[in-house]
Amino acid sequence: MKFPMCSDFYPHGGVTQAYGVLREQPPLSGISERSVFIVDKAGKVAFAKVYPLDRIPDMEELLGALGGIGK
Repeated sequence: MKFPMCSDFYPHGGVTQAYGVLREQPPLSGISERSVFIVDKAGKVAFAKVYPLDRIPDMEELLGALGGIGK
């Protein structure tokens, strides 16, 4: 599966700040939370979830969210 990923590093972090997922406190300040946002064709966030840094997002969950867009 191919999908675009956003890489928005500190000290800039405008996108991660706008989405509320920039870690600004130690430990690990300046990185984003591990998160997934699915944006529909209209530009609306259709799915958003923050995962623990040591956990890979569940692809089945994401595919289910993608399948529900536009229904």
